[in-house]
Amino acid sequence: MKVLIINGPNINLIGLREKSIYGSKSYEEICRLMREKAGELGVSLDIVQSNFEGEIIDFVHDAYSKYSGIIINPGAYTHYSIAIYDALKAVDVPAVEVHLSNIHAREDFRKKSITAGACVGQICGFGYYGYILAMEGLKNIK
Repeated sequence: MKVLIINGPNINLIGLREKSIYGSKSYEEICRLMREKAGELGVSLDIVQSNFEGEIIDFVHDAYSKYSGIIINPGAYTHYSIAIYDALKAVDVPAVEVHLSNIHAREDFRKKSITAGACVGQICGFGYYGYILAMEGLKNIK
């Protein structure tokens, strides 16, 4: 199984920003932990990050016929990007939306996800472990 993890805006600053919400592990450390777990699960894993909506859409498009699953943390685009939603719907690749924090326990504007409707599931509130749960979930729906 080949999985693409797409991280959106400001995810590259994890470990530096709002540690009480997102934790103290750096983005690089989280990527390393995800790669280790992917190896244990027998999953081939690529990880990308962008602060630009169009580039995230390009990553989704590029996943078509190359990956058997997408794990996406759209960051703030979660709450308003119909374009990312449309891209996820356009490709025939099951996706899981992941958030480090529990978006449903935060500000009202964070409680609505536009992009989750294009995904097979959503995992939030488990920190970086949400990515691992998403990998396990994708592996088990195939």
